[in-house]
Amino acid sequence: MEKVTAEVKKTIFAEYGANAADSGSVASQVALFTARIKYLTEHIKKNKKDFSNTKALTTMVAKRRKLLKYLSNKDILAYRELIKRLELRR
Repeated sequence: MEKVTAEVKKTIFAEYGANAADSGSVASQVALFTARIKYLTEHIKKNKKDFSNTKALTTMVAKRRKLLKYLSNKDILAYRELIKRLELRR
């Protein structure tokens, strides 16, 4: 997994948001958190004693879970589609 740079963010927002500048929608935020979580997971597998990034990973997973819960309560069809597109287990 590659580091989440500005170019990667733009592609994520273009793919999951309403348009390329849509960085505030729930779907685009969840997609961005997913990319960061995947990157940090690989980093922590290599660096087992990096406790600050382990804490950051735990925090990101909790934030993503809260956003997914909000989306499931608001629009269950969009939630199911997003879970399928991101290949998340829920």
